[in-house]
Amino acid sequence: MSAIKTLEMPKWGLSMEEGTLSQWHVREGDSFTLGQEICEIETSKISNVFEAPFAGTLRRVIAQQGDTLPVGAVLALVAEASVGDAELDAFAASLGTAAPAAAEAPAAAPQVAVASAPASAPIASTAAPAAPAAARPTAPAGQTQVPASLQGSSDAERVNATPHALRQAARLGIDLGKISGTGREGRISVADLENAIVAAGGRVAPPALPARSGKAPRSRADDSQVPATPLARRLAGRLGINLHDCRASGSRGRVSREDVQAAALLRDGPQQVEGVAAAAASVFEDLPMSGMRRAIAARLQESKRNSPHFRLSVDLDLESLLALRQEINAGVPGVKVSVNDLLVKACAQALLAVPDVNVQFDEASQSIRRFADADISVAVALPSGLITPIVRAANRKSVSEVSREIHALVTKAKAGTLKPEEFQGGTFSISNLGMLGVRQFDAIINPPQGAILAVGAGEERAVVRDGQVVARQQLTVSLSCDHRVIDGALGAVFLKELKRLVETPSLMLV
Repeated sequence: MSAIKTLEMPKWGLSMEEGTLSQWHVREGDSFTLGQEICEIETSKISNVFEAPFAGTLRRVIAQQGDTLPVGAVLALVAEASVGDAELDAFAASLGTAAPAAAEAPAAAPQVAVASAPASAPIASTAAPAAPAAARPTAPAGQTQVPASLQGSSDAERVNATPHALRQAARLGIDLGKISGTGREGRISVADLENAIVAAGGRVAPPALPARSGKAPRSRADDSQVPATPLARRLAGRLGINLHDCRASGSRGRVSREDVQAAALLRDGPQQVEGVAAAAASVFEDLPMSGMRRAIAARLQESKRNSPHFRLSVDLDLESLLALRQEINAGVPGVKVSVNDLLVKACAQALLAVPDVNVQFDEASQSIRRFADADISVAVALPSGLITPIVRAANRKSVSEVSREIHALVTKAKAGTLKPEEFQGGTFSISNLGMLGVRQFDAIINPPQGAILAVGAGEERAVVRDGQVVARQQLTVSLSCDHRVIDGALGAVFLKELKRLVETPSLMLV
């Protein structure tokens, strides 16, 4: 067994606890080299390729596509062709991992009738050959009959049995110590348990078949006290829907019109519902949340719940910043600086000038961490969710360096190839929706950071200059702060410094 190696779920970053295997790039029997792409793994943050840590031949796939496994779980076995299948099976069993082909389907919970074997009937040994499945007698009325010779209790810690066999034995009151297993190392399966019942003169019930009705069962309970909107109650009366059969997704936990329509669709189908509800029923589908979306939901819910947000807004005049941008792009070959690049640089400079905003809050120790450099997280929207790659020490970089780094990070984020250190941490975040035409919005703080800047669209607005109404390029930004670590006056000082840098952008080049 020393020649067998394992490929295991990697740990990408301190916060990674599990990953989902989305696709295999190497098939069983294929050889691979050091560094070759073996499979794709999706975490709560990224989707990345797992590269081979050594060369070898993939002999046994343990994890299937779509499986979500903890860090360190075995994905596959690697061995030379000279290693036999039996040795691979034994190695997998020693890890507590069965091959996919050996996995058991859960057994349906049978109804149980305990019966003693007739005195005249011989009791066969549990080690006797198993009866063929087709020859197994079945009990009337769907009941399993267990001979008295097999009755008793089992010590689950001392019995080598599959989880399904343990549950089945507990339901039937069978002592697994009286049964011989045919699995690896004598492991008892559900099939062994059923064969022993038949061999001892008992009977095994066939699994219950699910109902074939295509309609959901109807409730007959009084629904007059079920909270519902007046429109939902009237529609339920017309459609013949009991409000107990509806979910309650409306305000204050009431059943809404959409809930009644959804229940009618499940019961009758869209054609009947359209005829009664004037084609008002909405067809929907349930989409499972990706790992990234679940992580985003958990983190932002925690941030909104734990961090007392307050927000400050200011209008920035962009005329000078746009002139500098045009000058840089025209004068420096190969550089295409965006307004967002310049705002990242301006925020980095403002954070150095107001260092008490360049902080993280450690909830565990109830302490504030203040940083010497500004690590700016830039929000990037992906189809699967939001990720925030970080421009490290943006205060030390030139505008062109910031621009190139942001472009590289965004490209890697969209390709799913960011490394953990490229998106974990950060001291301040910027979320820009200006390119989508949003004038102003509020952003939720990215914990453990203390603040985030929401950037709207730059647009021409009428403003007063020297007593005259003129058209100027303006931009509205909103600063969300964690009031536990940043007070209102401190946030205002930061925005004042940011406004000074944006409206006099040459200060960023000094």
